[in-house]
Amino acid sequence: MPQKEWTDRSTNKRYDTAFISIPLAAGLFFISLAIGTIFYHLHENYTVVDAFYMSVITFATVGFEEVHPLSKAGELFTAFYIILNIGIYAYALTAFSSFVIKGQLFKNLHLNQMDKKIATLRDHVILCGYGKYGEEIAHHFIGHKIDFVIIEINEAKMDRFKHNGEKLLYIIDDATHDEVLIKARITTAKALISALPDDADNLFTVISARQLNDSMTIISRASDPRSEHKLKKAGADHVIMPEIIGGYHIANLVTKPGAVEFFSFITNEYESDIGIEELSFEQMPDSCKNQSIKQLNIRERTGTNIIGLKTKQGKYIVNPSPELKIEPETSFIVLGSAEQLAKLKSYLQSYT
Repeated sequence: MPQKEWTDRSTNKRYDTAFISIPLAAGLFFISLAIGTIFYHLHENYTVVDAFYMSVITFATVGFEEVHPLSKAGELFTAFYIILNIGIYAYALTAFSSFVIKGQLFKNLHLNQMDKKIATLRDHVILCGYGKYGEEIAHHFIGHKIDFVIIEINEAKMDRFKHNGEKLLYIIDDATHDEVLIKARITTAKALISALPDDADNLFTVISARQLNDSMTIISRASDPRSEHKLKKAGADHVIMPEIIGGYHIANLVTKPGAVEFFSFITNEYESDIGIEELSFEQMPDSCKNQSIKQLNIRERTGTNIIGLKTKQGKYIVNPSPELKIEPETSFIVLGSAEQLAKLKSYLQSYT
C-alpha cells in the first residue's frame, strides 16, 4: 500500500498525502489548458495556436498582454480562469514537492534502472524471500559472484539490504504471482530458491515456477515435514527444512563433535580455503568422458580428491573405486583447496 502521509523533519509534523497525486495534478493541468484553449478559440475567435498561448500565459499568470482584446464575457471568464488555475498550480506544486520529499522521484528512477537490468538476465538465480535465510543466501551469492534477483513483498526488509551498500537487483512484489516471476526472467533463469516463511506460499511459488520453466532447478524451504512431499510433487527438486538440519547438527555435536567441526571448517568459506565441488559428466570435456578415475589421474595432477560419485538414481558411492568411470547423468564429488580446484578445471580443459 502506498504511504498516506509523510513527515517534515524540520518541524516534525506529519502531513496527509492520501489525496496528493502526480497523475491527478497532470490531468488537472491539461484539462485546464484544454478548457481555456477551447473557450478562446470558439468564443473569442482566436486561432488554435493563439488560444493555446493565451491559456498558457493565463495559467502561468505571467502578466503578458492578451493576444487580442477580450469581450466582456472573455474578461469575466479569464478572471475566474486565473482563480481556478491558482488552485491547480498550488495543488500541482504540492504534489511535486511531496513526490520529491518522499523520495519517490529518485526511487522510481532507481527501480526503472533495475527493471532494465533484470530484463537482460540469463542463467541467474531467483531468490524468493529476504528473511533471515534469504539474507544469508544472498550474501553467499555475492561472495561467489552469482547473478541473482530477489523477490520480496516487504519493502522494509529490502531497506536492510540496501543499507549494506550492495547495488543488487530486487523486485518488491508477491513471488506467488506468475507475472512477478516472469518479470524476474524466470524463463531464462537456471534456478529458483523459495525461502518464504509460509509453506503454502512456497508451494504456490514452486507450482508457478515449474509451470513457467520446466528445466530449471527449484529449491524450497519448508517448516512442516508434511510439506516436503507436497513441495516435491509440485515440482521442487530439493526441499530444505532448516529446523531439522539445525537439530541434527546440534545432536551430532554431542555424538561426534570432531567430525561435525571438521565438516563445518571445510565448508566455511570465510575460515577455510577448502571447497567441495560437483563435477558432472555434462560439464567435462569430451576427451574426459567415459574415462575411469585412474585414467584421469586427477589426484596426482591437481591434488584434489574424488570423495564420492553420484549415480543416475541420485545415490552416492563414497570413495569410489579407481576403476569406476563417469557416465552420462552421473557426477563426481571433489574435495580440494581453492587453488587445487582451480588447477583441476585447468587440467580437465587441457586433458587429451
